[in-house]
Amino acid sequence: MKDFKYYLNSISEIGFVEEASNAIVHISGLPKVVTSEIVIFETGKIGIVLSFTSEIVEVLVFSKEPMGQGTKVVRTNEFLKVPVGKELFGRIIDPLGNPLTSMDAYKKPEESRGINSLAGGILSRKTITRQLETGIPIVDLVMPLGFGQRELIIGDRKTGKTNFLMQTILAQVKQGHICIYAAIGKKRLDIKDAEDFFKKHGIFDRVIIVASGFDDPIGLSYLVPFSAMTISEYFRDEGYDVLLALDDLTTHAKFYREISLLGKKFPGRNSYPGDIFYTHAKLLERAGNFVTEKGEKAITCLPVVETVQGDLSGYIQTNIMSMTDGHLYFDSDLFAKGRRPAINPFLSVTRVGRQTQSTLKRDINREILSFLTISEKMQNFSHFGAELTEASKVTLAVGEKVIKFLDQGPSTTMPINLQILLFSMLWDNILQNRNIEPIGADVNKMIEIYKTKPNVSRTIDQTITDAKTFNDMLKIMREKGEQLLSSLKS
Repeated sequence: MKDFKYYLNSISEIGFVEEASNAIVHISGLPKVVTSEIVIFETGKIGIVLSFTSEIVEVLVFSKEPMGQGTKVVRTNEFLKVPVGKELFGRIIDPLGNPLTSMDAYKKPEESRGINSLAGGILSRKTITRQLETGIPIVDLVMPLGFGQRELIIGDRKTGKTNFLMQTILAQVKQGHICIYAAIGKKRLDIKDAEDFFKKHGIFDRVIIVASGFDDPIGLSYLVPFSAMTISEYFRDEGYDVLLALDDLTTHAKFYREISLLGKKFPGRNSYPGDIFYTHAKLLERAGNFVTEKGEKAITCLPVVETVQGDLSGYIQTNIMSMTDGHLYFDSDLFAKGRRPAINPFLSVTRVGRQTQSTLKRDINREILSFLTISEKMQNFSHFGAELTEASKVTLAVGEKVIKFLDQGPSTTMPINLQILLFSMLWDNILQNRNIEPIGADVNKMIEIYKTKPNVSRTIDQTITDAKTFNDMLKIMREKGEQLLSSLKS
């Protein structure tokens, strides 16, 4: 982009700042300006046009420096773009494409894209049929996700939502996909923690972090999810499946509310502007499963929303629930009990995930959910102090084993075939009243053996392929379950 003098000489239109209030500046002049056009101030700062009347132009600026009355402004006849390309891998950038960390060896991509592209139409989309593996049993087996799904991650603060995103990104990068993490108005320490996690696990070269700090101009924070989505669209068109995590849209909504109130828009419910639903809907609609020139490619979007004391009926919460294909609810009570991840399967929904599962996986899904329902009822019944029957005690004991199996450490990802094998072993042991518990062994060691010994992983994968239903799987476990288990321990 050229400087102030270039556009003044080439376009020959000038405006003047009439009023400035934090992120919003009102300008007179610029008779041919259009919405979303970039304007440049004589100080070198830039902004975009939000709206205009015959007398006043409303501009969102990307700087905290105060604009003095009478400051000159020119329009550029250009629209906001973000640089896109493989040069962004392993970088933390702001929504304008500027690096937020060391610029050593950083080469800015030559290609750029407008951040406000339209969502693809129905003819460019395809039914979601491929399962996205998170490496977390309670999600992969109980609340499955599909490539191209928009799944809301919702729950109180400090319940493990960001940890879940990190685990999912870790699992996806290891499968060869590209991941983009959008940190909206985060503390610098939180952004650094995310970077350290990716570097520790050796995946930062396939991850891009688009971030804004809580002390950055609110105009920049507002743009973060749109820039991240634009970068995702670029890699989708290049032939990659992309996972996009938006952390979080509650903060984004607050920034947009502040911008709207400063712009003197009429406030609606909870003082949010009337177009807050449209703003988030046009963003999330850009994700999905698409037919591209390079085949079927998807942008899977995981927006995060924070609740207060577990209230799922808040304005922003219900808005985004209605835009997405389900939600994973992180329960603060389960978190306090030590469950990791603290996902409540009874209050979570996946609208399209189950259609991606095979018959075997659907059988396991039904088995786990139906048993957890019974176990939960027994647990609630026992709180009344009633004397439990022997059958009820057995149900509660088995429930603890299943829950223990579904728990997962913060840096661990378990391949889905290994999840199926271990759960089948556990369930067969329960049915046969045996005390052998595969989950009692060192699961991390089993995962390492599965990933590093091709002969073991091939045998397990073939076993899963041979089993068409869960009953078939249980029969196989009775025949050679101990042999498979011993191969994972040696």
